Amino acid sequence: MLQRPKPTDSEDDLLREQERFLTSGAPSAASVIRRPDKRRGEPGDGGEHSRENEGNQKDVVTIEDLPDELPSLTPAAPKKSRFKSSRVTFEDAEERLDQHDTHISAVLSRIVERDTSCAPISLPVFTDRAFPKVLHRLETSSQVPPLLVKGKKSIFARQIAAQRLKEEKKPSPPSSEAPQDPESRQQSLLHDAHSDPGLSDDAGDRPRLVFGDGLQSPDSTGETMRIHKENQIKLQTMSQAEIMEEQNKLLSQLDPRLVEFIRSHKAQSVLSSDSPSKHTTEKSSKRDPPPENLTTGSSGAAVPSQEVEMEEEEKPAVTVKNLPVKPQREWVHMDKLEPEKLEWMRDLPSPRKKGTKKAMQARFDFVGTLIPPSEDLPTHLGLHHHGEEPERAGYSLQELFLLARSQFIQQRSLALSTLANILSKARAGAYLSVLNGSVVSTLLDAGLLFLLRFGLDDGVEGVMSAAVQALKALLVCAEDEECLDFTFSWFRGMASFPLLPFAQEEEEDEEDEGLDESMKETAKEKEERKSDYEVSRQDVVKGLLKMKLLPRLRYILEVVRPSPPVVQDVLQILTRIARHSSSSVTQVLDCPRLMETVMSEFLPASWKSLSLNPPSVYGLPLASAMKLLRVLASSGRHTCARLLNSLGARERLSCLLSADPSELLLEPSEALSITTEAYRLWAVAAAYGQACRLYIDLYPALVRTLQSIHSLLSSSGPLLSLQIHRLLALVSLLTHVTHTAGCHQELQAGMICAQGEECPPPPPVSWGHVTGLQATLLGHLKGFIKSLDDPAQKDGSLALIPAYLVYLQAYYHQLSRQNCFKPVETLQELELLTSEVLLPLTSHWVVHDLIKKLRPSSVVCNIQSSPPGPDTTPNLPGLACPGWRDRPGLVVPSSPFPLLTGLGLLLETVTGIHKGLSIKFSGLLVSEPVIGYLQSCSQATPTLSPSRAWLLRHEHHLLYLLLRLAQKLVTVESTVANHSSLYHQVALVLLPWLLPGSEHLAHELLSSIIFNKQFLTEGHSGGPEAVELEELRLHEHTHRNSAPSLQTVGALLREACTQLPSIRGCFLTHLAHLEPSVLASRDAFLGRNPWINSHLLPELSGPTVPSDWCFLPLISLYEQTGVSAGGGLAVEELPRGALQAVTHCLQWLLMLEIWRGEALKMILPVAKLARLSCVFLCSSDLFLERPVQKLTWGLFRLLTRKSKLDSLDLDVPPPGLASFHDLYTALLTQYEAVSFGDRLFGCWVLLPLQRRYSATMRLAVFGEHVGMLRSLGVTLDQLSIPIEAFTSPPEDSLPLLRLYFRSLVTGTLRSSWCPVLYAVALSHVNSFVFSQDAAAQEVEAARQSMLRKIYYLTDEVLRNHLLLFRLPQQHLQLGFDTYEQLPPIRAKRLEIVLRLQGDKGDREERRSET
Repeated sequence: MLQRPKPTDSEDDLLREQERFLTSGAPSAASVIRRPDKRRGEPGDGGEHSRENEGNQKDVVTIEDLPDELPSLTPAAPKKSRFKSSRVTFEDAEERLDQHDTHISAVLSRIVERDTSCAPISLPVFTDRAFPKVLHRLETSSQVPPLLVKGKKSIFARQIAAQRLKEEKKPSPPSSEAPQDPESRQQSLLHDAHSDPGLSDDAGDRPRLVFGDGLQSPDSTGETMRIHKENQIKLQTMSQAEIMEEQNKLLSQLDPRLVEFIRSHKAQSVLSSDSPSKHTTEKSSKRDPPPENLTTGSSGAAVPSQEVEMEEEEKPAVTVKNLPVKPQREWVHMDKLEPEKLEWMRDLPSPRKKGTKKAMQARFDFVGTLIPPSEDLPTHLGLHHHGEEPERAGYSLQELFLLARSQFIQQRSLALSTLANILSKARAGAYLSVLNGSVVSTLLDAGLLFLLRFGLDDGVEGVMSAAVQALKALLVCAEDEECLDFTFSWFRGMASFPLLPFAQEEEEDEEDEGLDESMKETAKEKEERKSDYEVSRQDVVKGLLKMKLLPRLRYILEVVRPSPPVVQDVLQILTRIARHSSSSVTQVLDCPRLMETVMSEFLPASWKSLSLNPPSVYGLPLASAMKLLRVLASSGRHTCARLLNSLGARERLSCLLSADPSELLLEPSEALSITTEAYRLWAVAAAYGQACRLYIDLYPALVRTLQSIHSLLSSSGPLLSLQIHRLLALVSLLTHVTHTAGCHQELQAGMICAQGEECPPPPPVSWGHVTGLQATLLGHLKGFIKSLDDPAQKDGSLALIPAYLVYLQAYYHQLSRQNCFKPVETLQELELLTSEVLLPLTSHWVVHDLIKKLRPSSVVCNIQSSPPGPDTTPNLPGLACPGWRDRPGLVVPSSPFPLLTGLGLLLETVTGIHKGLSIKFSGLLVSEPVIGYLQSCSQATPTLSPSRAWLLRHEHHLLYLLLRLAQKLVTVESTVANHSSLYHQVALVLLPWLLPGSEHLAHELLSSIIFNKQFLTEGHSGGPEAVELEELRLHEHTHRNSAPSLQTVGALLREACTQLPSIRGCFLTHLAHLEPSVLASRDAFLGRNPWINSHLLPELSGPTVPSDWCFLPLISLYEQTGVSAGGGLAVEELPRGALQAVTHCLQWLLMLEIWRGEALKMILPVAKLARLSCVFLCSSDLFLERPVQKLTWGLFRLLTRKSKLDSLDLDVPPPGLASFHDLYTALLTQYEAVSFGDRLFGCWVLLPLQRRYSATMRLAVFGEHVGMLRSLGVTLDQLSIPIEAFTSPPEDSLPLLRLYFRSLVTGTLRSSWCPVLYAVALSHVNSFVFSQDAAAQEVEAARQSMLRKIYYLTDEVLRNHLLLFRLPQQHLQLGFDTYEQLPPIRAKRLEIVLRLQGDKGDREERRSET
């Protein structure tokens, strides 16, 4: 069997195989044939010609079933041979005659008629001549220049266009030329001979453009010279004027591109023949062309002559004399002088000396500092270049982007490092006061992410390192991380919001409209379908992850092994990505070999001692790597368990924390930092109930560390701050271990009672393992309180005391839940704690000074006066922390919030166990700084933003704890009861401020404070009676008989106060959908660690409870009935309990409007009106129920008071609605259908018809819903709105006035049916017809027409009302008063109108007679 050759076969083997193949007679896989040579025009099969070329045959290998030519992928034009015409071919004479037949039949058979259906038809131009002027080809002065003609036009067509232009615009007469003497004439002739393109060169002996190459005659050169001499002779016989005329004719006829080509050809020939100095002189002469080179053509447009250059700014010419270096003849490639390339050799012009209001391009130096336009920097700094504005130093953002894509390594690296410095300063807010717009947003819109991503892929390590630095400057804010680390030991400090862009409602795709939910694309599918650019515009971090950033960072760490700064930058970038969301954490953990590389290289189990500042950090533990683990672990308990068990974080904790920091063979600062991060990671794990066995194993090391604390504050040095942070992390760890140990007993009992149900296993640490540390930590706390008097130790003590207070709260909270709890001993211990620790602490002058800083440090109270935040973008949120140490705030070391929050927590627990101790802390609650702070909070309106949410959460904790303390003291301490309305006001404003993760606080406020009658002191201290007296006084002042009587409001309030428990139950029922969030928040707040799933708070999409929560029962009922019914009429049968829920909601709203109006100021008046309108839209008869009717009447009276009515703006869209007009249309439809003339519903419909609101609602009533006027019987006494609000100012809408008049004349609007709108329509129509103001002709005609129709009305009552109307008077029965007789001015107006009508009638009568 034949075998294929092998690579190892020798030449003999190949010959042997060939012999076997030939002897076998097997067919070959390929055959050798001769391919004819197409270039020789031969067929290639036999013949004499083939024999002649036998020696030149070629072997061509062909394979069966393979076409000779490649198939064409796209249709292409057939190829034409260049040598086909030169071949000798023989053809039939008959065929040749047929091909060249010019008979008329052959011509007609190829005629195709042109389609003129769309061609424009132009009529001939009228002239004063009998026949048109004959056009000569040389007479082109009357033609349009080619520049003004679109496309190619014939000479005749251009002449016709020129004639039309003459008709439109008369050309200016040409200027007369002065006579010339023979000498100047000769010079001009020579000038034209030299300047005319294509005529001759300077010697005049040969042509410049025409060489005769295309002539077929053998003597082409001689023929060319003969033509050239004839041209010269003709030029010499012509005058200057004739030359200019012919020149203009040529320019008007030739294509401008051809003219430009001729000029460039002439310029090149001049450059090649002249010397550099001669060329410079000629160019300078061209820059100043003679005035006659610009002439005016027949069409009035300026035609540039052949010597006119491109229009540009005048600059001094560069000559050899001006050059810094004189070019020599022997220099290579210096025979041509190129001024454009030599411009940069000039001296730089001086920068701008004076300021200007015009915006200028920002320029930066290499460290990111903005360079002022007037600053003159030396050139040796390297900031001057040859781009735009060369006189200004520095680089613009566009130039840096250009350099970042350069082919030179140094330029790419320099551009990326400069961008990194600019980004760092921009994120710190350094450019906010000097630049317009956002630098970060500008860079992101320009494609910075893609530029940095390309830089990371660069093969040069320097460029890659610069890209990493720039990416870190974009993503990471060092001060944000410092603030988060600073607040880690605070109460709930390890919990944080994901740094996601603020929630935005995405518009539904058009493709998904009308589809079922099962057919629509999921959010994940839509995300995958988006491009990298679209994703990055919405979320920078998500866009980077989509660009495969994590695998590239892994490659950099694992393969490139960069320098220590780059490693630190990469770890910080990973930390920022982990703070983005839980999905980002999952991608970091799932990236192949990424976390394994971090653990093995930067958190090794063992390492060697190295010198200070080692050249490489590989093989050494890094604090930034430990922090990355801690941030990853905060995202969820499963992630934390994966880090501890699969990646070996547990062994690293044991290795780092079992020894003293000084024994870790690391730099002292790095040793303290990494042990601090290790304690924090352990605290996060303990907060899930994990890594507690490690507590038992390292208990001796923890005790040893606690025993060394006494000497901590007495020491000083640069490491003191790191030592304090390490101790705070340790105390936080002990706090969470205590919480976990306190849950051991409950979990053990739960396992017994679970009977197969899922229940977390009990942790290995029990309550007995943690009780021994309480005495030690309490002793530390006493020592810190005593050291407050020492100025050297005061700051350190204030930093440590809050963490110890939080630990004691955890200890006593869990102690009260244990079986070993001894009440008597615990009460005595708490009394001792109060007398020895809490009271001395609250009465210390340092704490008093801190309390005085409550208002200046508050975020809630200083929203308006807060400094501008850093340069952030919506798709890359931050915490707005740059500069936090230099200004008062919530997280500065002198802030009172951590201390007061820890103290409030401990008091909440202590007073809950020993209720008699609460009265000892009433002085703190009623102190002047605290009362002033609460008053400021009750009047504040903070706005929600991602940069403030993490700070607001800590302040909400303090406010909640102060309110809880007030709840315990309001019944036992009179001084606290005196401020109960203030505490209630703060509780009402705090509820809609609470953020996701604080649902437990909202539930507690609703359950214990907001509906507590002890805080509504007006309900049992004469409040309803005071309201009745006020209404009586208002009634006597206005002299109105309201229906129903306003005196019933007092009775409604008394009844509402008795229903407070039911009202609380109603609202808690409508908030039942928050129950899962409430339970999760309660577990985190009370320290039920084994039930906590994540320390990453829910996404910040808005507050927990909406600002209009007090309308929640009404809105819920409307969504169940009105919306489900298709937006039309409400359903006839209400859900069960709906009437009671609506009644409780209206009762609560009535109490808030009367006694707590400030708490509702954040709700717009138009929103209140829209929400209350649900009473009429929910059902066909809900508003007719007696309790609902009374309560709604009371709320309507309150909303229509003058102060409230003036602030009601219906042009502002209510939240959740496109416009108020849509809601009003639904109200009108509902009124026509189910109102039955109800007076309350009628007042509600009349409210938006006031003159100051949009006329569209009045047009809707008198146009589409005019039938409702028959039943809108609200009297003027029942209307609590002044009638002047409907009649003043006079109506100016003519369509509405016509509708008013039509409804009056046709009887649709009558006083007995609709007295309010009858008076309003009369007022506006009367003011319109008797108005003396000047108006348009249409308006004046309408006035006269209406007045005539009024005069001829047969209804005398309506006629008198319209003519004699005087003023609206709400106390009269009709609502207006009238004149006894027509005033003179009105009578005169009526007489003029009637006279005009009479004159018009007489003219028509005479016209008919004639």
